[in-house]
Amino acid sequence: MLSIFGSSAKRLTAADAVALAAKGEITLLDVREAAEIAASGTAKGAVTIPVSMVPLKANPQTPDHDKRLDPAKPVCVFCAVGGRAGMAQQALARMGYTAHNIGGFGDWVNAGGAVQR
Repeated sequence: MLSIFGSSAKRLTAADAVALAAKGEITLLDVREAAEIAASGTAKGAVTIPVSMVPLKANPQTPDHDKRLDPAKPVCVFCAVGGRAGMAQQALARMGYTAHNIGGFGDWVNAGGAVQR
């Protein structure tokens, strides 16, 4: 069984995320801008929050907290190639989330992840 909990968890790949998402064990978070998502679509079922808004929208202590992000459920973050996902992953970790940077949207697609437009 793939362990996704704790600080010693291995780095999750996009393929791992595809499998975990199919079982409902993670929340997918797309941190690209709206125009990027409009141009390519996003992972099926992903929450979309631009990276600049993650500290506000993911923080359960703020009134703007997006309830689709639950600190008790692991989050797999992606962007276009992985840089912004890394920033979001670090912000989520500081707020107590178990968060994983799974790279870019292309990694999700290449791993067989479903896309919604």
